[in-house]
Amino acid sequence: MTKLKQLIQVITRAHIYIQTHNYPDQDALATAYGLQFLLESQDINSTICYSGQIDKYNTLNMVELLKISPLNMEEVTFTKEDEVILVDSQQGNVNVKSFEGRKIACIDHHPKQDTKGYLFYDIRSEIGACSTIIGEYFMENKLKPSKEVATALLYGIKLDTDNLTKRVSVHDVEMFAYLFKNADLKILKKLESSSLRKADLNAYQEAMRNLRIYGRVGIARIGDDCSEAIIGSISDFLLSLSEVDVTLVYSYRVGGLKFSIRSEAGIIDAGKIIKEALTDLGDGGGHATMAAGFIPNLNTSQEINQAASLVEQRVLSIINKVRKDIFLMDEL
Repeated sequence: MTKLKQLIQVITRAHIYIQTHNYPDQDALATAYGLQFLLESQDINSTICYSGQIDKYNTLNMVELLKISPLNMEEVTFTKEDEVILVDSQQGNVNVKSFEGRKIACIDHHPKQDTKGYLFYDIRSEIGACSTIIGEYFMENKLKPSKEVATALLYGIKLDTDNLTKRVSVHDVEMFAYLFKNADLKILKKLESSSLRKADLNAYQEAMRNLRIYGRVGIARIGDDCSEAIIGSISDFLLSLSEVDVTLVYSYRVGGLKFSIRSEAGIIDAGKIIKEALTDLGDGGGHATMAAGFIPNLNTSQEINQAASLVEQRVLSIINKVRKDIFLMDEL
């Protein structure tokens, strides 16, 4: 039995909700959009929903050009009987707001968390993009995606694997080739040519002004109220410096500190580092090469500065310990 058929078996209602992580990116929305199309082929209606906002320019373009219709959860009234499928996220993560409704299923490519409560889950951390998993559902069930869905999924894979160069698996490459044949390449080109707004450049300027390098770790605070997308983009940008192989970038937003961490050092697991660094402060996690975290409820400048300083110290301390342990092992 295919994964899609297993999922269909646990759905009992004629309408379900597909929930992404907060502040959804292209891969999350593409995954939700593809799943919505698949469910419609099985006569199940669905609504894509999210918390926070869609705050990256090319993500907004993607929603408009590909006719995706996500709803902010503030626009939705949930009941206890509603059924929810989580995509590109997992229950209990700090970047997934919990609402009424039964979380019956989860489709994700992040490290597996607690799966209790799901009636179905397909969580594969070895996959580079969640869009790849949905692409496989189309292929294994011999269902052809629409041009818009194929374009969205292809774009999700491109973005989450950095054009098939990071965290990429054989499955990602296979699905990229499969979706490429059905995608609208003109729309794809439009999406790739519009990723920044003029206002975003201020954050890059702050990053260059505030960048500090400790060993091979680059750390920068990039001002306040930066979007999650820009925080991540700047973290990637700073990683291109020859002097660093780990970056920590953060901004104060929505009542707390949002962190993005990137690692090109094979021994440094970004997800584990940020999770440990935020112990008793907030929560974080992600992949070995890219992860994020958040500390909520910081209301004064003193609280913000103290928390930022503590996280910086912890990250550097953890990284130094990992490198020292590896060095000692090599000496044995």
